[in-house]
Amino acid sequence: MFFEQFVDEDLGCASYLVGDEGTRGAVVVDPAFAVEPYLESARRRGLRLVAVLETHTHADHVSGHGRLALEHGIPVRIHPAAEPEYPFEPLRDGETIDLGTTRITVIHTPGHRPEHCALAVADTSRSDEPWLVLTGDSLFVGDAARPDLSVEAREGAKGLYASLRRLLELPDSVEVYPGHVAGSLCGAAMSSKASTTVGFERRFNPMLGLAGVEDFVAASTAATSTPRPPNMERIVALNRGPFVGTPPPLTPVDAPEGLVVLDVRDADAFASGHVPGAVSVPLSSSGFGTKAAFVLDPADRVAIHAASPEEADRAAARLHSVGLFELAGRLDDPATPERVEPVELEELERLVEEDAVVLVDVREKDERDDGYIAGSVNVPYRLLRELGSDLAKGKTVVTICSSGTRAGIAASVLAAQGVGARPVLHGSVREWAESGHETVHFRRCGS
Repeated sequence: MFFEQFVDEDLGCASYLVGDEGTRGAVVVDPAFAVEPYLESARRRGLRLVAVLETHTHADHVSGHGRLALEHGIPVRIHPAAEPEYPFEPLRDGETIDLGTTRITVIHTPGHRPEHCALAVADTSRSDEPWLVLTGDSLFVGDAARPDLSVEAREGAKGLYASLRRLLELPDSVEVYPGHVAGSLCGAAMSSKASTTVGFERRFNPMLGLAGVEDFVAASTAATSTPRPPNMERIVALNRGPFVGTPPPLTPVDAPEGLVVLDVRDADAFASGHVPGAVSVPLSSSGFGTKAAFVLDPADRVAIHAASPEEADRAAARLHSVGLFELAGRLDDPATPERVEPVELEELERLVEEDAVVLVDVREKDERDDGYIAGSVNVPYRLLRELGSDLAKGKTVVTICSSGTRAGIAASVLAAQGVGARPVLHGSVREWAESGHETVHFRRCGS
């Protein structure tokens, strides 16, 4: 058996290449939109791709199944409950896919989505028992999938509870390879570790240790307060609809008129000079694609301002992966007359004491509850495009977060709306507290 895991660190998504070294046949499971790594790995090992297997219709990234089907003639297989609009071959519960001595058994595991399936993989030259299971968006390392992205949360949670019980019927020794690791929005507390075992999760996964279905439903639905993947409906529609092929390459555009400029350079470069009205999302930041999708509208015609054509191409590829295909091109050496003056923590202390600014904490609510600066307003950066224009009240807005990244994004979104905004780029709420300043902690009932 041949097995390889691929992890998209930007989105926290995992995909897999499973093959047989005897027959040289192989399948790709849950491919990312950038399919080149699978093709290169298969070529290097002399494997022939015979199918794409989708555990479900993804909501957080555009699948590469369309590119593999259109450009390489590889058939796509998914459970019929997905109701895809593209040509597909059905996956059915209990079905086996034999690649030779590598055998894949389909386990229908609804909950996250009605069509969701896990795939148990055995090397029959060693044993008929599964060696590993690809759990997609059902069982994660240290967590379980959120149930609210396709159906009502309680209904999804009840289905997921039953599906997880099916997976726990597998032997403890079976290795678990999920569809997501930390960084994805499809779970609440998943680990950054890329794999685990059924036995370890049985003992230590808090979602599997709950007493019964009602406790599981309560805990699972509580996790739905985390942000939903941006552009979720659009991404699901792209993944369920007609195949999506390779977009055209990025080319230069002369002027940004009528376009939304996405500046992907680092935050300090943006502060030193940028195109008027540009939105800053540094390519170097974790979760670039997700952050960009939160602050851009899918209908925006986007011009990318990068430090180099190569950086612009990398940014475009990550934007494509979250369904942002309306890219007009890249700006080469544009005029950058606008400046942003970052705020250091020492200056922030003075500004807060003088009540000279509106301080906006752009973290998520659960982060803020662990400690925030008194008098600050909480608006997550992803909501500022809709809510930001009402914040200023005649004052300059200062944005702050846990590292400076989201503060920089938030300030650029506000500035694009005509709001005077300055970010804390080189400081955080934690550093504010560590320097001796008081923070307020939200006290939960029973604490």
